[in-house]
Amino acid sequence: MECNSHSHRQSNGLAEDFVSKEGIGYAKTVLLALCLLVLLVACQGRGEREFSGARAYEHVVAQVAFGPRPVGSEALQHTGEYITSYLKGQGWRTWEELTYFHNTPVRSILAQKEAPVPDALPLLMLGAHYDTRPYADRDPDPANRLQPILGANDGASGAAVLLELARVYDPAQSRANVVLAFFDGEDKGNIDGWPFSVGADAVAERRAARLSAMILVEMVGDDEKQFYFEGSSDRALMREIWAIASQLGYSQWFIPQMGYSITDDHTPFLGRGVPAVDIIDFDYPYWHTLEDTADKVSAPSLERVGRVLVEYLYSK
Repeated sequence: MECNSHSHRQSNGLAEDFVSKEGIGYAKTVLLALCLLVLLVACQGRGEREFSGARAYEHVVAQVAFGPRPVGSEALQHTGEYITSYLKGQGWRTWEELTYFHNTPVRSILAQKEAPVPDALPLLMLGAHYDTRPYADRDPDPANRLQPILGANDGASGAAVLLELARVYDPAQSRANVVLAFFDGEDKGNIDGWPFSVGADAVAERRAARLSAMILVEMVGDDEKQFYFEGSSDRALMREIWAIASQLGYSQWFIPQMGYSITDDHTPFLGRGVPAVDIIDFDYPYWHTLEDTADKVSAPSLERVGRVLVEYLYSK
């Protein structure tokens, strides 16, 4: 994402892409993430269907276990396999929206619940990106700025919320026919000639005409988070979501005042006439640094965001 009201992002002119880790150590991280996936599915509560921040946090840990996950990397490919495997295990049909940029495959993952949903319901997309920044270009130590980031909050947190929502979502209670979107190619913007939101733009080009609305969850795991209105987002949809947060007792974290104006994965949808909202905490001190690690992510923060989304989907 790119902030329009402050010049937070600048091109660093780097010419090399991240090279995926290889060897025994990397194989162990893949095995760990797959084991977490098996446990999440096997230990799923049979009767308890409320959104769980603890479960969402396990998805953060699983993604981070693959290591840095920039567009085009082997680690991101494994992360995509993790996401699709979990979604299928929860009864979702998945497919890939593939595009190419600079000869690099950009693979966004979309999913819809297999259970029948009335065609008359509006089509709503819930999105997050699952790739990570290839360079820690905002790290306070210049020596670290050529290193790739783990992206526990910037990338993994939003995807984790969608994965946990996939477990609890009940189409019979829903106000909309939900499409989950895990966007690739968001976080290489201003590097090697890449813009931001390559995957989201490709999805919007193909899908926007059918959508009634789009909600993006971005950097939602910080324990000190505060979600202000994002300046380019649809005002009516934003007010509705923040009002639900207030009803749930979350007004301390969802503040109905204008904050940053940000170019993000909701932007291509806004540009095609879709009401879209970016739920984002942009005041995250570890953004694009090596310190964006799993210990910076809070399960209660993930839970609050997830429960707001669930309540929005079920409110009539």
